Amino acid sequence: MTLTKVKTLYDQDFALWIEETVEHLKIGNFSQIDLINLIEEVESLGISQRKKVNSFLVRLLEHLLKRCYVDLSECYRGWEIEIRNFRRELKREFKYSPSLKRFMLEIFKESYDEALESVREDYPYILFPDLCPFSNNIDELLNNKFWDH
Repeated sequence: MTLTKVKTLYDQDFALWIEETVEHLKIGNFSQIDLINLIEEVESLGISQRKKVNSFLVRLLEHLLKRCYVDLSECYRGWEIEIRNFRRELKREFKYSPSLKRFMLEIFKESYDEALESVREDYPYILFPDLCPFSNNIDELLNNKFWDH
């Protein structure tokens, strides 16, 4: 198969393009690999993981803020379930890509600001702290019940 035909395959049948690319990589047939699209796909995987971590972190911080600052006891259980779920998702991402922990620390303040903006919009009568009251220590953030303190 010529390189031109491989590039067309990428556009016409992505699943088949992946199969053939993997096969070429396994046998060392590098001249038949569509490097431009392969590089793009590998880069997008990294971006996708970072987007997931960012989204899970923002949602976790939103629910921690609600659970710790909004006095609606009928909502506590639901918020605690969401906290557990977002923690589980973050732990899963870190299990397979531990280097994403560094990324989470890099975006922590920005993620807190985004979460804060969201909860202030939903609960304008609540005074949420401008500075994050939760530890950015990953183990603490993913395990502590901040509302028990």
